[in-house]
Amino acid sequence: MHLSAGIPILRIFSEEKAREFYLDFLGFSLEWEHRFGDDFPLYTQIKRSDLILHLSEHYGDATPGSTIFVPIQEIGVFQAELQAKSYRYAKPGVEAMPWGQIMEITDPFGNRLRFCERSK
Repeated sequence: MHLSAGIPILRIFSEEKAREFYLDFLGFSLEWEHRFGDDFPLYTQIKRSDLILHLSEHYGDATPGSTIFVPIQEIGVFQAELQAKSYRYAKPGVEAMPWGQIMEITDPFGNRLRFCERSK
């Protein structure tokens, strides 16, 4: 038996805001989109490096306000990349914790992405 990495599903309420945050600001790429028909909610997959996320406008797919813990290497490089984009809704900082460096960013829907470069 083999368990693969899970794919978190995050609830979104605006396709426009999701694209601005996840694609333009965080640098994810769009892998695919699905709708059951015209004027139906969006379900999509995005990816950056090995991190895959599903974003869903479907009621009941996920709870707004969830937190995802994301191990990362070179958190300072990622923070500098984000700071250079001048995204008006987030200016993430890095905080030192006993277990590593943490950078938490909240999306426009209340979901938190907690990036962590673990201490050696």
